[in-house]
Amino acid sequence: MEKRNFGNTGLAVSRLTFGCGAVGGLMTKGDAADQDRAIHWARDHGVNFFDTAASYGDGISEENLGRALNGKTDGLVISTKVGLGNADLADVDGVITRSLEASLKRLKLDHVDIFQLHNTLGRADFRGSLTIDQIMDAVVPAFDKLRDSGKVRFLGFTAKGEPDDVHRLIECGVFHSAQVFYNLLVPSAGEAVPAGYPADDFRQLLNISADYGVGAIGVRVLAGGALSGSEERHPLGMAAGTPIGSDSDYKTDVERARQFLPLVEAGHADSLPELAIRYAISHPALPTTEIGIATLDELQQATSAVNKGPLSADALAQIKTVQAGFVI
Repeated sequence: MEKRNFGNTGLAVSRLTFGCGAVGGLMTKGDAADQDRAIHWARDHGVNFFDTAASYGDGISEENLGRALNGKTDGLVISTKVGLGNADLADVDGVITRSLEASLKRLKLDHVDIFQLHNTLGRADFRGSLTIDQIMDAVVPAFDKLRDSGKVRFLGFTAKGEPDDVHRLIECGVFHSAQVFYNLLVPSAGEAVPAGYPADDFRQLLNISADYGVGAIGVRVLAGGALSGSEERHPLGMAAGTPIGSDSDYKTDVERARQFLPLVEAGHADSLPELAIRYAISHPALPTTEIGIATLDELQQATSAVNKGPLSADALAQIKTVQAGFVI
């Protein structure tokens, strides 16, 4: 699988990142043999980036990834995350340090390549949202200590929340990576969207990240499953919830996703998920795309989609026409 430079980190990451979260569910609810088989298959086929978090299954994802890798991480990029609740703000340094120590124990590692903040930024209406001042005054010093200790190589954050705050964190020069929401339904991280577009405006965050040398990880590329075109969920996957980035409910996202089916019927992709994945990797400022995995078959299909490469210019133009039809 093709690898791309990841911002200014010096890391080379596979175009596909193996997502170990609850959306896919394999690494939180799956059978151990299936988990091991998928991890080993991914490695054998050039996937070198594995992303997890302490909150995924309350540590279960990290534990299962640690068992599957068994300390054999040469050539791999491993990332995990810490999220802070309101009660944690009285001891940010201690909470972050203890969270990382527990993550390393579960992962069977002495360090992680990327340690990410897993909070919404600057949204008072979101539980667990942090302000820029809280991040710069408390989180960053704690992260820097862990980096100085050698337990963390690079620092990242989830680029969710108020766009001004997200852009400030990209531009501050502290963080090396950002998880960026980008998909067929929420394209604003990659290009300007017209007024009235029914989704958050991330104001071309992918381009800004590239300008500042911040490695972008494309997340929710399948819109939490909506871009399968079906409301059905895999038994291991997370139940359909409120979409992230989209100004609608899950059912509406699925209905909008189906409007891209004519591109599949015209032969631009073999399936709607393939179209969605190849749309994401078509953006030149996105080095890697994270896919939540439920089964080995899903992993194989995602890998095949990535290996087919970007969509044609004609397909991208048709996608833009469909997206324009969503404007309210």
